[in-house]
Amino acid sequence: MARVIIDLSVPLSNNMPAHKFFPRPVILPHFTHDDMESWGNGTPEDPLGGCTTFIAMMDHVGTHVDSFCHVKRGGATIDQMPLDMFTGKAVCLDMRHIPDLGDMDVKDFEEAEKKAGVKIDGHIVLICTGLHKRHFPTDKVVWSNAGITAEATHWLADRSRVHGVEGPSTDRPDHNLFPNHRVCRDRGITHYEWLCNLEELVGKGEFEFHGFPLRICNGSGSPVRAVAMLD
Repeated sequence: MARVIIDLSVPLSNNMPAHKFFPRPVILPHFTHDDMESWGNGTPEDPLGGCTTFIAMMDHVGTHVDSFCHVKRGGATIDQMPLDMFTGKAVCLDMRHIPDLGDMDVKDFEEAEKKAGVKIDGHIVLICTGLHKRHFPTDKVVWSNAGITAEATHWLADRSRVHGVEGPSTDRPDHNLFPNHRVCRDRGITHYEWLCNLEELVGKGEFEFHGFPLRICNGSGSPVRAVAMLD
């Protein structure tokens, strides 16, 4: 059977919602075909037009991965991190019972691991809460995500390589404690934020995940085109 590729990336669009600390992106037409056809490229019988798009955005908008330096002074920038961090075996945990602004704790992960039927051992762990389908593209999506407790982040750090969530952050937006980010900083792990379509991976067992960052010099993170590949 042919492999199935599932796109886990949120479409990047002009003025889309962003994390509460960050500006929204600007993504607009730059040069149009009418503009470029007037430049005289090609031949009179076969003019060559074209179009370009202007993009101005932070490296933490839409589907993205954090670099170590994002939360740790002196940590590795995104271009310094090894590429094998961003690809490999993965599993999706079903956390759709967690409400908006809820906490995902160790017990929730233990039960979800059993339900998934995959013993987490060096996996990339994706966490499905249903947030994206409930709220995107409204602004509520950036004010409603659940958070991962400090204890659960340690649980993930003991077993997994990287984890990823729906919504703009692994931490709840209704306070500034950032337990997941602080534990990730201390344990030397990172995470993906603002994945989507994770419902399609629930119950699928182990699969391949790929989410490579752009090679942004000194980047604190990067947009990614995250995909899952199922046999």
